[in-house]
Amino acid sequence: MIGRNRKASKPDGPLTADSLRHWLTETLAGRIGIDPGDLDTARSFESYGLDSRVAVQVSGALERFVDRRLSPGLLYAYPTVDELGDYLVQELDLAERT
Repeated sequence: MIGRNRKASKPDGPLTADSLRHWLTETLAGRIGIDPGDLDTARSFESYGLDSRVAVQVSGALERFVDRRLSPGLLYAYPTVDELGDYLVQELDLAERT
């Protein structure tokens, strides 16, 4: 069963590539009811059982997190945490934390 994750809707501090990837991992793990450390970021969202309704919900939460309008189809165009994170880091011009 897919659970709900009540993560904060804004990052703690500035939005960075690391904070974005952390949010994606935490949020998706919460939605599927597993420990974030057990989430394989290269595995597709579909293989974890995320359906279109959940994809739209996650997309909406992601919009609030990054404070920017995003396509609801992003989770289909970029079907893994790694792919989605890489795309958003580039699209949002986020710096990697050093």
